Amino acid sequence: MSKKYDLLVLGSGPGGYVAAIRAAQLGLKVGVVEKESLGGICLNWGCIPTKALLKSANVFEYISHAADYGISVKDAKADLDGMVKRSRGVAEGMSKGIQFLFKKNKIDAIMGFGKLKAGKKIEVATEDGKTEIYSADHIIVATGGRSRQLPNLPIDGKKIIGYREALVLDKAPKKMVIVGSGAIGVEFAYFYNTIGTEVTIVEFMPRLVPVEDEEVSKALERNFKKAGMKVMTSSEVTNVDTKGTGCKVTVKTKKGDETIDCDVVLSAVGISTNLEGIGLEDIGVATDKGKVIVDDYYKTNIPGVYAIGDIVHGPALAHVASAEGIICVEKIAGENPQPLDYNNIPGCTYCSPEIASVGYTEAAAKEAGYELKVGKFPFSASGKASAAGAKDGFVKLIFDAKYGELLGAHMIGANVTEMIAEIVAVRKLETTGHEIIKAVHPHPTMSEAVMEAAAAAYDEVIHI
Repeated sequence: MSKKYDLLVLGSGPGGYVAAIRAAQLGLKVGVVEKESLGGICLNWGCIPTKALLKSANVFEYISHAADYGISVKDAKADLDGMVKRSRGVAEGMSKGIQFLFKKNKIDAIMGFGKLKAGKKIEVATEDGKTEIYSADHIIVATGGRSRQLPNLPIDGKKIIGYREALVLDKAPKKMVIVGSGAIGVEFAYFYNTIGTEVTIVEFMPRLVPVEDEEVSKALERNFKKAGMKVMTSSEVTNVDTKGTGCKVTVKTKKGDETIDCDVVLSAVGISTNLEGIGLEDIGVATDKGKVIVDDYYKTNIPGVYAIGDIVHGPALAHVASAEGIICVEKIAGENPQPLDYNNIPGCTYCSPEIASVGYTEAAAKEAGYELKVGKFPFSASGKASAAGAKDGFVKLIFDAKYGELLGAHMIGANVTEMIAEIVAVRKLETTGHEIIKAVHPHPTMSEAVMEAAAAAYDEVIHI
């Protein structure tokens, strides 16, 4: 294995491995340093294995409602061990896929813990205690993030757990308290509730999924309560007593303190960046509030050193990290890529109902001074949704009343995570509301709701 490269990438998550492959396509000699499995947290302990678990929950939910579809099923049971094994198998298969792609593109995988050294070098410590020094003309830092820990909610891996432990529990808890209602929190809430756990969600903000449009938050809360979950918003966990067999969770609410007994507490309060111990301070890389400072092409203040993904300012999303990695290496290779448009980044949450959004919420658009045309189409009026038994939810589109620009889109319902890409393309191409209406959508599909929502904004809607 070489010790000198055109590009070294520290971290092999969706930012790092995508950057490495694109760089190799552009003719660079590339090495990637990884301390665990190729693919990073997203592929091994995040995006992919959680979606595998959620698919199992979807199937179990369908079977539980089989009678609604004219099918008789008796004694269906959720086998958590089987679900976890499938999830781990999917993740391991994807990681092997990255190994194949590295071999195909002649990328060296350097296994060990990497630390930046002056002079564009990385010191790699292997499991057997040896260290090796590798150098490159360019280094991309893509070390990602981990579960954020609150002082009063220390993760012990047994009674207070993070997302990693939640992915591989050996049995379903009878009762679970989930602290935080972002994507991680609500996805695990849906999963464990579906397989029979009594779930309580505690959210500090006034509503679930607080970054989403308010109407989406309200719809999700209605669905979760209907499914039997307890939702506590504007509430804060102040203490968790783990003495004894379970946990006693003290929650501060507007009405006073409340104590909840449970078997396990899942901390889902976001992520912290992996900046510690990788040598940033040693070589003088500038940071701000736990993030590396970069320019539009991800250059740091140190020549030849770049940073992408969760460790830089911007949405901490896998697809953002990948896009940043591609832009970064194309610039390194002498091309002239456009900077990333952070106003057109879609977000997806894979609970049931699913959530997908991009651009301004209605409240944010008003605050920005726009005059609006807002169109909303409920799936209850969709032929495909009715046929599929998926009538919960809606598509909401927000237009600038003056020029017809699509400022934002917000969806909640079955399969909406597969529908949001149309909106991203529409906004990228600066398509107007009237052009969306005139774009013929196939019938019957869930995607017709996009056309109908646009028509609703301009008082041309047919089916409501």
